[in-house]
Amino acid sequence: MKSYSIALIPGDGIGHDVTAAAWAVLETAAQHAGFALTATQFPWSCKFYKETGRMMPEGGIETLRGFDAILLGAVGWPAEVPDSVSLHGLLLPIRKAFVQYANIRPHRLLPGVRGPLRAENFDILCIRENTEGEYSGAGGRVHQGTADEVAVETSIFTRAGVERILRFGFEQARARRGKLASVTKSNAQKYSMVFWDEITRKLAAEYSDVAVTSYHVDALAARMIMAPESLDVVVASNLFGDILTDIGAAIQGGLGYAASANINPDRSAPSMFEPVHGSAPDIAHLGIANPIAAIWSCAMMLDHLGEKAAAGRVIKALEATTARGIGTIAGKDRTEAITATVIAALT
Repeated sequence: MKSYSIALIPGDGIGHDVTAAAWAVLETAAQHAGFALTATQFPWSCKFYKETGRMMPEGGIETLRGFDAILLGAVGWPAEVPDSVSLHGLLLPIRKAFVQYANIRPHRLLPGVRGPLRAENFDILCIRENTEGEYSGAGGRVHQGTADEVAVETSIFTRAGVERILRFGFEQARARRGKLASVTKSNAQKYSMVFWDEITRKLAAEYSDVAVTSYHVDALAARMIMAPESLDVVVASNLFGDILTDIGAAIQGGLGYAASANINPDRSAPSMFEPVHGSAPDIAHLGIANPIAAIWSCAMMLDHLGEKAAAGRVIKALEATTARGIGTIAGKDRTEAITATVIAALT
């Protein structure tokens, strides 16, 4: 029997609830599909940071390297650990160390879920560059705490990094409806974003079957709201992709449905899967967190592992659940009730 080893990092707050829910669904899907899953759980979190001074221990990256995939719940507890510490101490190091340069986020309405727009038939796949760009971490501060303080943050765009994420976007568009939206702000950022546009045009010549349109980020943000059904695959830099995918989450009904995958396309290291929502300290331990985004992320994990039939069954189970009105209104259904309904739809 084929078996996969999964590293579980529940993290903070509702990360524990949604990770447990998603794992229960994963185990059921695996059982019915005839493969096995083994989990190893790690306590790395803001709580771990308060106890040890680190978000994960020294050697944590090498510990994770041997797994087939990573499932992350949510990380952050701003009242006690700044987001800049939690993000740069766990999530970003994993993405960069394992060259998870493609962040994939699907945006569509599940049956029974009502979004804020009149549009209902959109299906957008956002591809966000995940390892460089505006989140490279290059910069510093001098004369801190004085009137002369200076802060410098430098975005880094490499030809290899830009070309590989654009090529990934072109391939996704080719496998879907053949339309790619490349997002920059080249009218204002005349070096990095013009560079991105130039590489987009260069690659477009290799993908004559894909209709590519370059947008400024503000225009694309407006299009996602005014005409989301006109979009297919959207590819953007780290910062722009981060912002646009929050718009995507909003129009698909909220963060409770926002799944994501941090992919290492050449599979030289494990990929990581996570719901986009945060740790939600205000509802932590209340048992009302919506696990659908985490479960959807696990379907993406199964697809990446090659278990496409099982992935499809999980998505159909999610659709059957929301079609019944379960998990469609924030706080109405308990986490365990949503999870049980999804599992019942799988069996």
